[in-house]
Formats: sequence, structure tokens, C-alpha cells
Amino acid sequence: MTRIIECVPNFSEGCNELIINEIVAEISSVNGVKLLHIDIGKAANRTVVTFAGNPDAVVEAAFLAVSKAAELIDMSTHKGEHPRIGATDVLPLIPISGISMDETIDYARKLAKRIGNELFIPVYCYAYAAFTEERKELAYCRLGEYEGLKAKIEQSQWKPDFGPAKFNAQAGATVVGARNFLVAYNVNLNTTSAQIANQIALDIREKGRIKPISQSYTEVDTSSKIGGKLKSVRAIGWFIEEYGIAQVSMNLTNTNITPLHLAFEEVCTNAEGRGLSVIGSEIVGLVPLKCLLDAGRYFRDKQFFTRDETDDKLLEIAVSALGLNDLYEFNVREKIFEYVLENKLLAE
Repeated sequence: MTRIIECVPNFSEGCNELIINEIVAEISSVNGVKLLHIDIGKAANRTVVTFAGNPDAVVEAAFLAVSKAAELIDMSTHKGEHPRIGATDVLPLIPISGISMDETIDYARKLAKRIGNELFIPVYCYAYAAFTEERKELAYCRLGEYEGLKAKIEQSQWKPDFGPAKFNAQAGATVVGARNFLVAYNVNLNTTSAQIANQIALDIREKGRIKPISQSYTEVDTSSKIGGKLKSVRAIGWFIEEYGIAQVSMNLTNTNITPLHLAFEEVCTNAEGRGLSVIGSEIVGLVPLKCLLDAGRYFRDKQFFTRDETDDKLLEIAVSALGLNDLYEFNVREKIFEYVLENKLLAE
């Protein structure tokens, strides 16, 4: 079986396409790597790049991209809606075929070590690659974001896993990990209130309402924690000026536990309880085929569609019911992971 891993780095640049193109060019320059998708978010000032291929080639491409991002992106001037800690904010590796999670962890940690040693960027390892229980959570590694990094990095409990325990003003820090496939999913609301969107996010996300209670970012208030409704879901709310609407922005970390369509339905229910309505949604990056087929079956049964089992019909139902065409055209051939990977491999 061909060994394939996927890499989905998030870069803190979504406005300057020249910078984005230079970073992507570094990735494309490596033999054995296939560029699958680029998702540029202007309001978040963030770009999500998806590529896959031979593990060694993917790791080399990832390192070159981190290096170029550190050269071109100045975090001291960065502004954006999305939480972030560095020029390359987060860099996950995902096993796709012919490779175990344990092997992927090894690749992630070696990549993290190289970034720290050669680029002098502080690196925290998260998800399956984490060395401590707390650092498994990306949100924990990012506490305080870039603005809080200078104060916390000199504390012993915030010593990076790799690289110098020293503030890098231009590049910030990078979080590297190994994880399973997740879906980045935003639900659109008929309001401009980021506050209301965030209240919905707090209600539905798994960790509920829990916040840091110290400027050192070492303590959290667990006494008043109220768990959210959806397992394996991270969420925040924000206003997207580009679209003129607020969104509930989610990471679905295990769609077998909370599938895409149930996350959508929960936001709808919560919004309706606040006198609002959902006006569509968007998928950032790529989505597994199964997620949309499951959504198609769910809405087909709920809305009494004909029991057509063809994939094309189920995808049509899912795209319509989720409102995936509301902001811009949703092309299943360019957004479904399996279709994109197959097309790229056939193009060889």
C-alpha cells in the first residue's frame, strides 16, 4: 500500500496573495507532494493549505513552508479574527494510507525538532504528538495567543517542546502535531453580532464555558465550567466583515461522534432560541466524502426526499440543506478530499 500522509498548515496571512503564493511555491517545489487545496480567509487573515504525499516529502515541504512563512510574515503587525500564535500557527500531519498514527507522531516530532533547531522558532507539540496531557489541546497551546507569548514563554511550564524558550517577535511560535482528519466548518447567522455567535459557540462546544483566570495563562476557572452539548467539537464565534455576517466557527475533531449535519442542526436550534436563523454554512479546506453522504441521507429522511441512494443525489441534498452554496459556489469535485486526491494522483 502506498504510504500517504496529509499536511494542513494554517498560515497567518490571508490578504497578501504574493506572500501566500511564495509559501505555496515552496510546498509545490518538493517532488512526491501533491497540492490539494488552498483556502484563503481575508477576514481571519489566515490561509489553510492542504497537501499530501510520501511522508518524507511532505515533511520536507512543510519545513520549507514554515521557513518561508517565518521570513515573509511579521506577527508583530498581524491582525485577524482567528486565534493564532505564529506565522505558521498550526501544522498537523494526518495519516491517510499505509502509515500508522505512531509513525505519524514520529514524523511530527522530528519536524518540530527541525523547525526549532534550524529556524529558532519555539514549537509546541499537540494532539497525538503531545508530550503532556495539557498540550494535547490546541487551544491550550495557544492560550494568550501571539500577544501573550512574550510573557508566558519564559515561564518554566511554558517551555517549548523544541526550539528556544525565547520570544520570536516576527515568527511567534508554531504548534505541530499528529491527528486524525477534522472538518473546519462555519455556520452563518443572520446577525452581525460576534458576541451572540460566541455565546452559541460556548453553548455547543465540548469544553463549554471555561476561561483563563490569570494573565500568566497557567490557570483556568474549572469551578464554573458548564459543558457544551457537542462532543469532539471546538467552536468560537466571530464577525466576518468580508461577508457582513457573524459565524459560529467549528472544528469537528471526530465526525463519527458529532457528524457535520448534527453540528449544523444544533447551531440552528440554538440560534432559533435566540430569535435568529441560520443562513447557510461553509467548509474550510476539504471534507471527507462520508460526511456529506451522511448529511445527504439525514436530510433526505428528514425532508421526505425520494430514497435515491446515488452519491450525486445525496451530495446535492447535503449541499442544498446545509446552504453550502450561499456564500460562494461549492464544487464537490474541489472540496471532497477523496475526489481531489484521486484527481491529483490521476494527473501524475
